[in-house]
Amino acid sequence: MEDEDFDLESLAEYLHLGAALLARLAERGQLPGRRVAGQWRFSRPEITFWLEQRIGLAEPADLARMENVLERAETVSADELQSIADLLPIQAIAVPLAARTRASVIEGMVQVAARTGWLWDERRMIEGVRIREQMYSTALDEGVALMHPRRPLAGVLERPLIAFGRTESGIPFGHPRGVLTDLFFLLCSTTDRGHLHALARLSRLLSDPRLLAELRSAEDAAAAHAALRTREQALLQ
Repeated sequence: MEDEDFDLESLAEYLHLGAALLARLAERGQLPGRRVAGQWRFSRPEITFWLEQRIGLAEPADLARMENVLERAETVSADELQSIADLLPIQAIAVPLAARTRASVIEGMVQVAARTGWLWDERRMIEGVRIREQMYSTALDEGVALMHPRRPLAGVLERPLIAFGRTESGIPFGHPRGVLTDLFFLLCSTTDRGHLHALARLSRLLSDPRLLAELRSAEDAAAAHAALRTREQALLQ
């Protein structure tokens, strides 16, 4: 179940890592967990957050391996393994995005996602993203932010989706070194595994400076979508 904590064995199965290794990481404080009646328990939100941080720091080869781990689960569904191009419909792309502040970016991106008709509760998504950004900014060194709520909000979504927006100039979005952000993605997922898979795939794509340049020069939503689809197809060959 998505809301149940992991024990050591179920987390080992989920991550495709040895239980002994995970126990050592937990003992050293390198993996978020707690002991209950002498047994390790791991909160799903905390494990997802831990994985998000690892994705943000990973090299492309490591991201590819992480994708492979997520795809190997016996219970994985087709929705959880969709391509970025399929998760991102053209109507969920705003080029340009009319926003100049962190708050207006969050609200604007949720409104762009809602244009698909697949997001039913804009206010709940806005609040979820705002809380997540307060925890730790999703802004990256490349001028990109990968926004999302802390937990998948399956109850407000017909299906998983991604939205993309590009502001006319970079704005402060919480990067720890003050790097300005102009490319914004909003990941709206229905499961933790689907969220992590999309995050890893998108991070791999955005490690390519050619794609970043194409997104910044795209004249319209169709051109931005075509650039993403083309680069993703090349990545998977």
